[in-house]
Amino acid sequence: MKALRPDGDPEPIRRVPGQSGPTVLRMLLGGQLRRLRESRGISPKDAGEAIRASASKISRLELGRVGFKKRDVADLLTLYGVIAEEEREPLLELAEGANRPGWWQSYSDILPPWFEVYIGLEEAASALRVHETRFVPELLQTEEYARAALGLGHPMASATELERRVNVLMRRQRILRRAEPPLLWALVDEAALRRPIADRDVMRAQIVALLDAVRTQDVTLQIVPPARSAMAAMSGPFTLLRFAEPSLPDVVYMEQLTSALYLDKAADLSVYKRHLDRLSVNASPPSATGDLLTALLDGMQ
Repeated sequence: MKALRPDGDPEPIRRVPGQSGPTVLRMLLGGQLRRLRESRGISPKDAGEAIRASASKISRLELGRVGFKKRDVADLLTLYGVIAEEEREPLLELAEGANRPGWWQSYSDILPPWFEVYIGLEEAASALRVHETRFVPELLQTEEYARAALGLGHPMASATELERRVNVLMRRQRILRRAEPPLLWALVDEAALRRPIADRDVMRAQIVALLDAVRTQDVTLQIVPPARSAMAAMSGPFTLLRFAEPSLPDVVYMEQLTSALYLDKAADLSVYKRHLDRLSVNASPPSATGDLLTALLDGMQ
């Protein structure tokens, strides 16, 4: 449970991630409204009545699943006894920011809503731990490799649609080049690196790009050798996202063919964190990654 101040109110949001899009801002604001409501002992039903809505609407607001009306936030703050202007204004500004469209919304015709949520989380994450068994992790893919991988995943896409999907991925990768990039720690099956999804030149260029990436201090890559890949196959690919703002919980993301799972309960997170730790122990150490990639590259001559 989050600590309360001496006056009984929850601690204010300390740090809004600088690159935050609407997804994370909604989560931040929703979490703060939930803590204010609970600190006052007000039920979701009573909170809903204050803004002419249902208890389920309050639940969706507090989870950051829907947008906020500034008027509703103002009414809830009044109900929760947040009257001082210096306390109300930051939360009302957060409500405005939470309703601004993210860049990815211009691609909503090709991106399902459940994936738009992930992009918003990815942009605000301070660290990502990725487990990948199929391909090179998306944030480390070259444009040509990405085009081949996306073509496999969307065989019916037109050339125009495929290029737009590639554009989305290239835009996502900008987070690794910003002033304060997230830490990226990827565990990848060696079979994924060897899988020939494109011609030899594309595959060689991808390995060279990985060699360049692991020379930066913000990217750690561990390769799981075939002899130790059985454990990796048990869970399949997933990503653990962590945020600098203490009030935001870690999130595990698992993509499926037509939907995705977002897990943020402590019990679930504990299982996946332990699994990542075991995978890391089974994988070759980061210090060996350069040699392993060089050997892969030499084998593609």
